[in-house]
Amino acid sequence: MSDVISHKGVVRKVGERETLVEILSTSACAGCHAAGLCTSFESARKEVRVPTDPSLGCRVGEEVEVLLAPKMGMKAVLLSYVIPLGILMILIVSLSFTDLHELIVGAVGLGGMAVYYLFLYLFRGRIRKEYVFSISKQHK
Repeated sequence: MSDVISHKGVVRKVGERETLVEILSTSACAGCHAAGLCTSFESARKEVRVPTDPSLGCRVGEEVEVLLAPKMGMKAVLLSYVIPLGILMILIVSLSFTDLHELIVGAVGLGGMAVYYLFLYLFRGRIRKEYVFSISKQHK
């Protein structure tokens, strides 16, 4: 399954529509090329909501793998890091050619990033719909 991003996890709750899986941070994350950017590397515990697949028959406490398409991981990096950095750089570079004080230029740059993150927050429901995780049972 090298064509998907996967993390080991434990099923915490199985509902009719959603299954709650707690992702376990392991030392294998340190070897990942995106370990420095991934929030699951920094936190010991991360909960993920996955659409329930009745055919899998997952039970609470069972170990599973949470899967996500690589393009969704790259899109998350783009939305979280690349676009805000671009906004910051464009604002700071373009405003540095004006007669504005450096403190104001920096504040406007940070304000531009704050507005961007506000838009992300306001549209989080729409963004969340695009990130569909799936579950695969662990083979022993």
